[in-house]
Amino acid sequence: MAVGEGARVLGIEECLTEVMGIPGALDAILIDQTSGMAVAVGGGSRHVDTEKSAAGLSEALRATLDGLAVTSAAGTARIREMIVTADDGHHLLRPLETVFDGPLVIYVKLDLERANLALALHRLHSLSGRLITT
Repeated sequence: MAVGEGARVLGIEECLTEVMGIPGALDAILIDQTSGMAVAVGGGSRHVDTEKSAAGLSEALRATLDGLAVTSAAGTARIREMIVTADDGHHLLRPLETVFDGPLVIYVKLDLERANLALALHRLHSLSGRLITT
């Protein structure tokens, strides 16, 4: 998605601020998918082992991609977003179109009671083409 006319580009910290502005957002991590390392952290993630979380989330996305590729006639797959609903909340992963040292993924954990998945996905989609890393 190219940045549309009138759309404001975002830096990493602004991106996380906007993600944490999604109703029901509890945690956010910007992840370098290649290395599995956390690039930036927002919300309650500041109080958990973000490096371990980022590595695990990156690996889960990679495993899902590999599994989907096997089922695809072309042998490849592209994930637009991944949603996991667990006892502790909705977990969203969205690969971004912006590249840092590698492809970036935004992770957000949403409160089960307060979050609106459709709104969260819409907001993450609008952010995906507006992030700049320079």
